[in-house]
Amino acid sequence: MNESYPVIVIGAGPIGLAAAAHLLERKQGVRVLEAGRGPGAAIRNWGHIRLFSTWRWNIDAASRRLLQSPAGDYAGDWQAPRETRLPYGAELVEEYLRPLAAHPALAPKISYGHRVTAVTRIQADGRGIDKTSTHGRDDALFLVRTATARGIEDILARAVIDASGTWGTPNPVGRSGIEAIGEAEARATGFVTSPLPDPLGTGREHFAGKRILVLGAGHSAANTLISLGRLRQRHPDTRILWGLRGVANPIRLYGGGSADELPARGQLGASLRRFVENGDITILENVSVASLERAEALQVGLTDGRRLEVDLVVPSTGFRPDLSMLSELRLDLDGIVEAPRELGPLIDPQFHSCGTVSAHGERILAHPEKNFYIAGMKSYGRAPTFLMATGYEQVRSIAAALAGDRDAADDVELQLPETGVCSTDLGGSCDDPTPEAESCCGPQPVSIGFATGTLHGHAELAGPAATQ
Repeated sequence: MNESYPVIVIGAGPIGLAAAAHLLERKQGVRVLEAGRGPGAAIRNWGHIRLFSTWRWNIDAASRRLLQSPAGDYAGDWQAPRETRLPYGAELVEEYLRPLAAHPALAPKISYGHRVTAVTRIQADGRGIDKTSTHGRDDALFLVRTATARGIEDILARAVIDASGTWGTPNPVGRSGIEAIGEAEARATGFVTSPLPDPLGTGREHFAGKRILVLGAGHSAANTLISLGRLRQRHPDTRILWGLRGVANPIRLYGGGSADELPARGQLGASLRRFVENGDITILENVSVASLERAEALQVGLTDGRRLEVDLVVPSTGFRPDLSMLSELRLDLDGIVEAPRELGPLIDPQFHSCGTVSAHGERILAHPEKNFYIAGMKSYGRAPTFLMATGYEQVRSIAAALAGDRDAADDVELQLPETGVCSTDLGGSCDDPTPEAESCCGPQPVSIGFATGTLHGHAELAGPAATQ
């Protein structure tokens, strides 16, 4: 009976739309729920950022087949972008996600303006099943509650794939994983910016001539710092502070440079280094934020007693998953990174800073809650090593399992370029003396593309690992 209900996919980003494409290819009913007004809504927030990887690695196989196939009056005349070109986030949306979402086979399946607020289970006769109920649970339907402009809507499903990403839940700038005193108010009043602002574009007037503190040591921080460095060349009164939580290590700060086989990523560290050495960017070490106090400017109190007076704080400190809407489901999560339990040890950033992870699929991503999966950036929890090609393989495997093709679900593999840089932050991990770090050094297959952690200095969003 449950087969008459669709698979609900939460999120119309690259991974969510890829999941829908794979399900359609396997003749499975699907409905995509997207909180934004169009596909790739989160990506639009960093549309000015260029990805590290070329188009070759950024298009899902089933999505490509769908885009190239005719349907009704649709001639299948989509032209794939040149494979060797590095797209900006905005181009990823306009040249790939928007045409994909508009395909006649997929467009009717997508509901925009539907923000999922809860997922639970329900009997076919309408009787509820909360988290404590076991009898008949595996055969029960899912009830997905959404908030829309018209009010609350409950949707029934036979399976759910949560590909909603992490863009909406950035890590706090405070110490020990919690907000600094006064942080919420500083965010609400604009003293703390979005994680990936656009100082050379829409944010030019907001940043020019200001004192700016950028927190974070990864690629999202680097993107912002490079943009601010270029802004300072035009507005010399702009002051840029780069706050690091530890002591600056020149080898780790600027990455692999010419040793990186993703040239755009190597160039990122090289450009940042020039701005620091030229005096455009000032590095501050051992920055641990205790408080943010609004005054005429923002007073940033550090745990060692130092106080900084700045106009803006850019929080390039990574992202974490929002699990609140899943509170009535039985999840099995790693206690450290909040990824599915079997995946957690493979991606724990305390031991795996390589930006690479073994191919994995439905079995690794499964939870005690039958037919429920977290995929994409959100599946990595707080770990920073997620990359777009990895997510495409995740949903291919999940779709195969939901269609009953166990062999295809278990046959997981990734074909990716090699890189001499094995870190998710700007620096390589090969100078780390721990055995765990040494084991991943040297040329490794690395998943690229949507790496937000690499992007956001610490993994981060459903977003990018990018360069400007």
